[in-house]
Amino acid sequence: MHSKKNELYYHSMLLPGMILIFIFSIIPMFGIIIAFQKFVPAKGIFGSPFVGLYNFKLLFTYPDVRQVIFNTVLIATIKIILGIVVPVFFAILLNEVRSVAYKRTVQTIVYLPHFLSWVILAVMFKNILSYTGMVNKIGSVFSAEPAMFLTANKWFRSVIVSTDVWKEFGYGAVIYIAAMTNINPNLYEAAEIDGANRWHKIKYVTLPSIKPTIILMATLALGNVLNAGFEQIFTMYSPLVYESGDIIDTYVYRMGLEKMQYSFATAVGLFKSVVSFVLIVLAYKLADKFAGYSIF
Repeated sequence: MHSKKNELYYHSMLLPGMILIFIFSIIPMFGIIIAFQKFVPAKGIFGSPFVGLYNFKLLFTYPDVRQVIFNTVLIATIKIILGIVVPVFFAILLNEVRSVAYKRTVQTIVYLPHFLSWVILAVMFKNILSYTGMVNKIGSVFSAEPAMFLTANKWFRSVIVSTDVWKEFGYGAVIYIAAMTNINPNLYEAAEIDGANRWHKIKYVTLPSIKPTIILMATLALGNVLNAGFEQIFTMYSPLVYESGDIIDTYVYRMGLEKMQYSFATAVGLFKSVVSFVLIVLAYKLADKFAGYSIF
């Protein structure tokens, strides 16, 4: 009886959050009906004509939509790969540091950017990467030609990926550092007795020990393959780089709020949501199979 009473208290603590989710996430889902209409704001949802799958047919016939999907998958995939490789590499390097104070200081410094908004960082990077910015000024010292990093399709994707990795790798490394703290020190001692140097210990002890964590994080990241980072790209891109930087989320924003093609924008957003849902379910199935991770 006492246990049930405690459970009631714990569940009641969830109530405010569940109410907010219901109001801001469940109720708005009724609006997906717009994707099957030729929505006219003056007529509303109930008065707008029903057009079936017409908007979804447009989705697969517009050439710019195919480019947007390609940009989204490409940018998101590269972010996912580097978002695993770089934190693992950094965590291994930091794990080799013997000074605890130095290790904690570095770890704190590198994960601080995670808590900064892209609105702030976008202004910073625009100044640094502008034609007259710090990067081009440093390059001019070595006789390099100035580059238009944020207005040239050649550079924009690289800038988006590299700045995202810079922002998140320190925070992502926390997971792998935590996994390394659970490694039995006797394994390192045994390897050292067998004549292993630092590289051998990393290769044969550290990496195999954190392999389940790496597999888990990689598998869960699969569900984000259509999330290339709306806030980051929206605050940093321009019409000059739509060809290489426009993703599904920014495309939906422009079509729906700027060009007022509400039905088409809703159809694109619904398409992304359905595919993302399938990928998330697949990711958790794979996580359960390969890493023993399950939320249900």
